[in-house]
Amino acid sequence: MIKLYGIPNCDTVKKARSWLASHDIAFEFHDFKKQGLSAEVVKRWLQQATQEQLVNRKGLTWRGLPEEQKQAISSDAAALELMLEKTSVIKRPLLEQDGKLLHLGFDDAAYRKIFNL
Repeated sequence: MIKLYGIPNCDTVKKARSWLASHDIAFEFHDFKKQGLSAEVVKRWLQQATQEQLVNRKGLTWRGLPEEQKQAISSDAAALELMLEKTSVIKRPLLEQDGKLLHLGFDDAAYRKIFNL
């Protein structure tokens, strides 16, 4: 089963959800804000992508962090803690299938390739 992680009011997540629906691709949506995240899920992502890829350093949540907290995010453990504490700092959407991270963010060409369209 395809799983899309994100928050519903994020424009990029909306684009991904709309793209999947318009291509008749069944997926389960996991809302970070309402459903939260487990350390196990984030650890699984950190095994497949770097914390630099997973932490959205361009978003409002990141920009709102104190400088010393930003500087402290230099290890997977620190990034894990931050992502669990502030899920909106995670780059989204995250597309996953059977525990395998397929894509971070949304890109029409990448999604077409993933789904052989």
